[in-house]
Amino acid sequence: MKPERTLRSGALKLMLAIALTLCGCKVGPNYRRPDAPEPAAYKEAHAGDTSWKPSSPQDAADRGPWWAIFNDPELDNLERQINISNQNVKEYEAEYREARALLREAQAQLFPTLAVSGGAQRGGGGGGTASVSSAVGSGAGGTTHTEFTLEAQASWQPDLWGTIRRQVEGRKAGLQVSKANLANAQLSAQATLATDYFDLRASDSLRKLLAQSVSLDERVVAITESQFKSGTASNGDLAAAQAQLLAAQAQLAAVDQQRGTYEHAIAVLTGHLPSDLSIPEAPLAADVPIVPVAVPSTLLERNPGVAAAERQMQQENALIGVAIGAYFPSLSLTALGGYAGDPLSQLFKLGNRIWSIGASASNTVFQGGEQVAAVSGARATYDQYVAAYRQTVLTAFQSVEDELLALRVLQSEADLQTRAVNAAQLSADVALNEFNAGTVAYITVITAVQTLLADQQSAVTIQQNRLVATVTLIAALGGGWDTKAL
Repeated sequence: MKPERTLRSGALKLMLAIALTLCGCKVGPNYRRPDAPEPAAYKEAHAGDTSWKPSSPQDAADRGPWWAIFNDPELDNLERQINISNQNVKEYEAEYREARALLREAQAQLFPTLAVSGGAQRGGGGGGTASVSSAVGSGAGGTTHTEFTLEAQASWQPDLWGTIRRQVEGRKAGLQVSKANLANAQLSAQATLATDYFDLRASDSLRKLLAQSVSLDERVVAITESQFKSGTASNGDLAAAQAQLLAAQAQLAAVDQQRGTYEHAIAVLTGHLPSDLSIPEAPLAADVPIVPVAVPSTLLERNPGVAAAERQMQQENALIGVAIGAYFPSLSLTALGGYAGDPLSQLFKLGNRIWSIGASASNTVFQGGEQVAAVSGARATYDQYVAAYRQTVLTAFQSVEDELLALRVLQSEADLQTRAVNAAQLSADVALNEFNAGTVAYITVITAVQTLLADQQSAVTIQQNRLVATVTLIAALGGGWDTKAL
């Protein structure tokens, strides 16, 4: 028995040594992130006289959620409900958990499979020769016996060419794609909510101004009616005043409708029915925060959309290795050990021991070029994702430049509009003083105030656009997200 045991042990050790040695191989190209277009600096951040400042090392520190820069408690309360209740985010979160399970499934293929089985079989036959596998029979003179078995089986397919490891690499990259997609979905929902919120607040401010405009137009109609009755105004003057009042009322109704639409959108983004959420009125924020803009190279690490595209490339690169691995033979190792005998009380005797070890190898000899085509297809798919990655990078830089340009121009517009509002305010004050002095009619005061309200409405719209552009810029920069999260 000892030479036999030595032979078995030596054979098993030899097979394991060969398998483990070959497992050091891994076919297919190793991943290296392709180059992507990257500017040295943002063009629009340095165009003209701006207030932009580059980010400092402290800007990378975690200062809480990105929307805190607006210092708005209502916005903060709404944003915090995104990850909890938004159904689109939940969808991507479930996709991430699925990718994590697929990764564990691929990793499990690297390990041996172990199975344990036990059984009892009773049978009989004639002639003194019993076969456990024969049909049960007990004719005259036959014998009947029971056989008990307890076996453990192990099988292992060594990853000789790294095919399984390439699958694991691909699944890991796929998990990171899902993680980046989840972050991108969260950021997109957060940015959309912030945009809708500032649009809603702009509606609140415009509604207040339009209500004042309607009140003034009602005074104009009343004065014109009085003048018409006294013969100092024509029927056309009265019709013009009434038309202006109706137009202002229509604008007010439109703003109310817009506000309701924004409120409904915010409700859905936070996972509520539109009927379940009411946001009290409040004016639009007066301050627009300055967003620190880091060097362009950090965008590749901060934008989750770019990160998802880059991780997708690695996933497809790993699949090239999987396709190449199909060229090579596969090796399977099996081992069985256990006991079989009767009676059960003496099952574990040395004489009842059973065992076997084995190895098999297989390889496809001819497929008509199928595997060659599969490798070519995998390489072509990888090239597609390289192009998609570079296009994603270009689009990301374009988004940042667009918003920097918008904020720079809107800043100039805001400065000019502020001067226009100040001038209109001065004109209205002068008209009111002249009316109090009895040198002008009250209609002159109303006209001056209407001009002031129109300028104030334009200022609100510009402020709204600045805040929305700031939100869009933060989203384009990644909202504080970092690839270290992967």
